[in-house]
Amino acid sequence: MESSSIPTDRWKALDFGPPSEGGDEPDDPVLTDYLGDGAIAVITLNRPHADNAITTEMGARLTDVLETIAVRRTVRVAIITGSGDRAFSVGSDLRQRKSMTKEDWLRQRQDFDRTLYTLRELRTPIFAAVNGIAYGGGSEIAQSTDFIIASETATFGQPEAMIGLSAGGGSPVFLPRVLPPGKAMQMLLTGDPITAQEAHRLGMVNEVHPQTELMDAARRIAEKIASNSPTAVQAVKRAVRLGQGQPTEQAIAIMMEAHWRSAVHPDRIEGIGAFNDDRDPIFQDPDY
Repeated sequence: MESSSIPTDRWKALDFGPPSEGGDEPDDPVLTDYLGDGAIAVITLNRPHADNAITTEMGARLTDVLETIAVRRTVRVAIITGSGDRAFSVGSDLRQRKSMTKEDWLRQRQDFDRTLYTLRELRTPIFAAVNGIAYGGGSEIAQSTDFIIASETATFGQPEAMIGLSAGGGSPVFLPRVLPPGKAMQMLLTGDPITAQEAHRLGMVNEVHPQTELMDAARRIAEKIASNSPTAVQAVKRAVRLGQGQPTEQAIAIMMEAHWRSAVHPDRIEGIGAFNDDRDPIFQDPDY
């Protein structure tokens, strides 16, 4: 089939295009802020001029941030969001990829695989506050967290098939688990996005908030998680993750291992003591 230069409306539904050339790059493509005496880490994808499209350098920086959080005992919960009001992330930066060799592409794919693996395997609870467009790898970053909240302006899409790719960042695995399988398949095959409201109705998104209230809502959730026993929270996250897809009794065995470990942990004594004393518990940071 011969290529054509006839204008098309093929991309209009996606509401974004390639980043403009020559834009000033931020000093740091991924920002990290620590709140609540370091108990809450806020990770911000920070290329707003490019709709937070992910370059090789940005992916490597995100991996570094996640690996740092993984070993920082004082961090009890993390939030990942995007810079600006327009986009969470539109996925891989296609302008950077335009000039890549096959070897460059495959190397970047390996780097991104490491980023997503590190995100999925993070012991610390982490959730996404999706503040706008989340397409391709951006949507898959959100899907790789423990849960998602979103702004009223957020949209989720997997347009990879539209540009000749099979989605490779997790959506063929995760979308059918958080959406009706037929809806997930439709999104993957057509590339058409869904709104935050539809994603909430179907169960992919937990909460939808006005744009200006999203991070306040995220912080309230994070503060609640951070106030709980970090050892118990991490144990139950592990039980859920490892038990998914397992036969019932195997999943229960995984759950019970986590339960018995928590039953003999000092946090259990502190938590029950605080309940009976009608006071706030003081849980210690986990000792890895």
